[in-house]
Amino acid sequence: MIAYTCVGTNQLEKAVAFYEALLGEVLGASIFFRTPDGVGFGVEPGKPMFAVLRPFDGKPATVGNGVMISLAASGPDQVRALHAKALALGATDEGAPGPRGDGAFFAAYFRDLDGNKLAAFCHA
Repeated sequence: MIAYTCVGTNQLEKAVAFYEALLGEVLGASIFFRTPDGVGFGVEPGKPMFAVLRPFDGKPATVGNGVMISLAASGPDQVRALHAKALALGATDEGAPGPRGDGAFFAAYFRDLDGNKLAAFCHA
């Protein structure tokens, strides 16, 4: 049902480098489109994409309270790898990798360089 998601940035070059390393190295994503105001990443045509963009209205990007984008991982090891890579790239920790709820949901949380909240998860 989801076609693509976007997060805003005030530092496009840094954000692209962050996501290119994070999504490319850990999930195998590559750049699907590039414009002067943003970049979209994907793993294959027809699958959901993730984009990082300067806001269209020209105003500074801000973080949405209660907004979070979750990245699907193949298993707990990939959740751990995404979280560790994000932190190594300068993200801030919002919740270490581990089981959540009844233990069937395994997740980790972090904020990117602009403060956007992301999660990595799998069904364990």
